[in-house]
Amino acid sequence: MLKRVTVLLSLCLLAACSSGGGGGGTSSSSTSSTSATSSTSASSSTSSSSSSGGGGGGTNNVALTVDGGPASLGANTTTNIAYISITLCAPGSTTNCQTVDHIQVDTGSVGLRLVGSVLNASLLSALPAENDATGNPVGECYAYITSYAFGSVRTADFSAGGEKVAGMPLQILGDSGQFAKTPSSCSTNAGTPTATVSDLGANGIIGIGTTMTDCGNACTIAGGSAAATYYSCPAAGCVDAAIARTSTTSAPFQQLPNPVAAFPVDNNGTLISLPPVAAQGAATLTGSLIFGINTQSNNQLTAGSILTTTTTTSPNGSGLITATYNGTALTSSFIDSGSNLYYFVDSAIPACTQTNYTGFYCPTSPLLLSPSVTGQNGTTAPASFTLYNAYSTPAATSNAVPGIGANPNIPKPPQPINNSFDFGLPFFFGKTIFTAIEGRNAGTPGPYFAF
Repeated sequence: MLKRVTVLLSLCLLAACSSGGGGGGTSSSSTSSTSATSSTSASSSTSSSSSSGGGGGGTNNVALTVDGGPASLGANTTTNIAYISITLCAPGSTTNCQTVDHIQVDTGSVGLRLVGSVLNASLLSALPAENDATGNPVGECYAYITSYAFGSVRTADFSAGGEKVAGMPLQILGDSGQFAKTPSSCSTNAGTPTATVSDLGANGIIGIGTTMTDCGNACTIAGGSAAATYYSCPAAGCVDAAIARTSTTSAPFQQLPNPVAAFPVDNNGTLISLPPVAAQGAATLTGSLIFGINTQSNNQLTAGSILTTTTTTSPNGSGLITATYNGTALTSSFIDSGSNLYYFVDSAIPACTQTNYTGFYCPTSPLLLSPSVTGQNGTTAPASFTLYNAYSTPAATSNAVPGIGANPNIPKPPQPINNSFDFGLPFFFGKTIFTAIEGRNAGTPGPYFAF
């Protein structure tokens, strides 16, 4: 039975949003530890697997693993969160570096966000703050449907596999000093704060969605967007008046870039390849995250369906497609590796009644659902899956679980979700899914999803 996941949505706001979704969930039964070890390693990429497919190797290929989560949380704490390891160095240094494991891969958000406590003190202190025009450090608020992330913006030399970005801005969550107090304009009516390993079920999030930066044109003027807002943060605390941040994916950066878009090569998108998972789930699942589309022999676009998405100029946000479910066109839908379940509304499906399963679907027998997805280009593809009983089907030791769904309106988020179908990480099982970045040619111009 599914023990470790709660309906904890961390989806980017669907209205005027710079990315389609993101985040993940940990359970109410997870441990109280809120930080990872100060020196972490790429352990998630080498664990044994009851199901395997792909793995690391190559300059543009990193191992993608679904397992029980960061060591600091205890064994088997998370479900359906896909992780990679990344390396950070102080700008210009080859010695003051740290490899951080269990970074969640999120095709529904943009930018690198790390929990500050997972970095060793010497590295964290060597990551310079990004400053505004007046010399004050810059902070950022990144909003989700039920939560928000606030922290400092710093720069580091970043690498994943053999791909590197020098002097890349990232957000540090749970930072101290002037960032200890969240501006009221960030926290008001924004849900719960996301600042610890326990909050994320990960040591950080790498957002590799369809946009080039996390805010785009909306942040080139003061005030930002509903999804991301930048702040000027003098010693007395961060100023509620937002500052403008230019959208660029090369130095000098201002906004947090999509790390893939900032690569010198293999920078037009990604593909995620994961093996299928049996109904009872698997303790560990290993696949690949490959950078670039049609740039090397291992990332050729072989998908049967290319679904173009909305862009940052759309009033509904970016990365959105239409899902047709039970005869209704849900125009704010998306494909999101950062969501740990299928999230959709269907009052005809029995809901779970067990404690800690509020919002989950518990059909009496496996239920074949047949949504379809349509891109902005009019291309339609089937997106069928089997929905299982969230309480009784998965094995207690399973961390990769297929076909589990929940109603995103239970518990009630700050705004109802009635026009969306979120195809979370279980949709990726047994598939190769491409995510192309806006403004980049990836066989066909992005942004798009393809599978």
